[in-house]
Formats: sequence, structure tokens, C-alpha cells
Amino acid sequence: MSVPVVALIGRPNVGKSALFNRIIGDDEAIVSDEAGTTRDRHFTKAEWNGRAFWLVDTGGLADDPHLPMDLEIRRQVSTAIEEADLFLFVVDTLVGVHPSDSRIAEMLRTSGKPILLVANKVDDPSRTDYFEFYRLGAGDPFPVSAQNGKNSGDLLDAVVERLPESIPEDEESLRVAVVGRPNVGKSSFVNRLLGEDRLVVSDVAGTTRDAIDTPLTYHGRKMIFVDTAGLRRQTRIEDGVEFYSSLRARRAIERSNICILVIDATEGEFHHQDLKIAHLAWEDGKGLIVIVNKWDLVEKDDKATHKFEKKAWEKAPFLKHVPFLFTSALTGQRVSKILDVIQLVDDQSKVRISTSQVNERLAELLARRQPNQAAGREVKLNYATQVSIAPPTIAFFGNHPELVEEHYIRFLHNGFRETYPFTGNPLVILMRRKSGGAAA
Repeated sequence: MSVPVVALIGRPNVGKSALFNRIIGDDEAIVSDEAGTTRDRHFTKAEWNGRAFWLVDTGGLADDPHLPMDLEIRRQVSTAIEEADLFLFVVDTLVGVHPSDSRIAEMLRTSGKPILLVANKVDDPSRTDYFEFYRLGAGDPFPVSAQNGKNSGDLLDAVVERLPESIPEDEESLRVAVVGRPNVGKSSFVNRLLGEDRLVVSDVAGTTRDAIDTPLTYHGRKMIFVDTAGLRRQTRIEDGVEFYSSLRARRAIERSNICILVIDATEGEFHHQDLKIAHLAWEDGKGLIVIVNKWDLVEKDDKATHKFEKKAWEKAPFLKHVPFLFTSALTGQRVSKILDVIQLVDDQSKVRISTSQVNERLAELLARRQPNQAAGREVKLNYATQVSIAPPTIAFFGNHPELVEEHYIRFLHNGFRETYPFTGNPLVILMRRKSGGAAA
């Protein structure tokens, strides 16, 4: 499912960041009394009444068109208008209707997308002066106080009511997201794989702005490759277009079955941001393959691939379970092999182990090592069963699941991997109480 985007729009100092924080429940956005504090965008996944959405906090739209920051913010809001599915147009009821509010309202109306006019700073429910915002032509003003939370739940109810219906993905096709930092060769790799220049390729980092879907059929299996813009660290995302490219990449990971992480071999090892992207995909339960691109440009010996992999494993042990492919999009070296690796990872995500086999393996592991006993309480694991696939998930049932220590859970994880590798896929371990109640 594609998760919709809700963007907070408004001029500076109307309380967008405070409302963002109120909705997500923490202080991720910058909140300050100084106008224009939010310079770049912040986004996060939010959920209300079972509906998930991406919440985006944009910079304010200011008056002076001659200030570079104001021009940048205006551009950012224009980009938000293109990308968002729903706008929360935030206005300041203590100031009243401002000329900038009228201009923003006009920009939003021309988009044709739903608008929810949020009249912020209404701490006293008896106030009615916010009715003047009706003249903006942006619908009924919805009174809230981001500072103390008044009406925030009702606001979220209204947001969920206005969200577009989720469109289910083509479940028969295997969706493969090609992700990575800017300028590592993602588009070149996909072009070489497809045998034609379907995507824009440039030496300028971040050329690919959109997530581009490209179908391919291999051995009767339909695959959809999604080439995404590069993911940078959020603190470095200053350009409105690049910010939304990053959001699209996150959404592409979310919608994919398998992620291909493309990294630059000439850098010699995994970059911090490469690891962050790998973690995003892994924690989201996606299959993962690492493409080490530009391998033709690296001076190497017979053990070069192993040395590269070992460096990666030291930084992120879960990468031991991920296939690495050393390629050159420029020369085509090993590029076509990715299709077989994709099929392997897809097949491994669907491996289902019978309950009898799971318990046979559990008995072997228990014979090797029992869980540590808590003071005065015996900790037992009685049985286990695989409860789902993609990602493979095994539930272990015992008398005190909450007392099973993390290192023992890793022992179980590694023990099952010895027999059932689930190549390229995360293996989820659940600890449950024997009576049926779930525990951590």
C-alpha cells in the first residue's frame, strides 16, 4: 500500500512545528518563538485510528520575496503542493488573517487537493474570533491549540477522514527498490540491467528526483524496479525537491518486497549513510541485496571481495546474511547476475518450516544451551512455530518470555540461521507466553 503524505503548510511562527510535535508525540521538529526556525523539512510516519500517513513539517512562507531564505521557503512550499495528498494549512488566531495567509490559500486552492484549515492557538474554546479565517476560502477553520493539545484528537479524526483511499499494489509482481546515496550509480545500474537508457543518468549527484517504476519479466516472473533518488542524512537536506526525493525513497522501501542497496566501491567500505539505509530496509522486514558498484575502478587482489564484506559485517553483523554482488554498471560486469540473486532472496523470504522441524531444531539448540535462569524463577522454552513469511517469523513459547535475555535470543536466531539461512531476509524472533499472551 502507498501511504499518503500530509503536509503542514503556513507562514512562519504560526505553530506548525508545535503541531507536528503534538501529532507525533515528541520533540523531533524544532520549536522556537523565533520566526522561521524550521529551515528544512522534517517527516515521520504517523498513525491514527488504524490509518498510517507520512507527516511533513515544512518551512514557513514569509513575506519578503527578496530574502534568499524566503525564496527558498516559497519553493519548498510549492514542492509540498506537488507532493502532498492533504494539506494542513495552519494559521495564527492571535494575529488574525495575514496577507501571506491569503496568498498561501490561493496557492493551495489551485492545487485541487484537500485542505484542512487549522486555526492554531485557540486555548479558550469560547473564542469565536477565528471565524474571520472563513474569508480565506479554504474551508471551515478547525480550532486547536498545538501548545496544550486542545482538539488535537478531533483534528486527527478529520485528517483521517480526508485521506485518500489506499491503492493496493500489484501483489503478483515482485517490487524491487533500488536505493542508495546520491551518485553511486543506481540509474546506470538499472539502465544496464534493462539494456536501454530509460532513466536519466548524470554526474551530478541527485539527478533522479522521482521514484521511477520500470517493469521487467525474468523466467516468467514479473518484477518492477523502482529507481529512487539518493537518501541523504535529513540534517543535510536543504533543498525542497531533494527533501521530497528522500521521502519518495523511504516510501519506495516501504512499498517494496526487496531492496537493492547500491554503494560505491571506490570509497573502500560502507559509508554511515549506507548502513542507515540498510537498517531501514532490514527493520522494515524487506529482503536486501548489496550491490558494490564501480568495482572495475578498484585496485584489488583475490581476497578483495571478502575483505570488503568483512568490513561491512564488522559495522553491521546482520549483513552476514545479505548477498553481496560486486559489479560495474559501466562495463556490465556481473550486472545480469542480480536477477538470479533477486529470485533467490524472494524464494528465501517464502520458506516455511514445518512446526515439527522448528521444534526439532529448538530441541537441538536447547540441548546445546539453556536460557539463563532468573533469580528464584526457572525460565523454560516449551515449543516454537513459524507464524509468518516475508519476513520469516518464528514465535517461541515459554513460561517467562520477558526474562529471556537478548543474547539468548541472538543465540536462537543464529542457531536457526545455521539450518535455515533465509538468505537476504531478516528473521524475526517473537517471545510469547505459553498461555497465549504476547510478551516482548
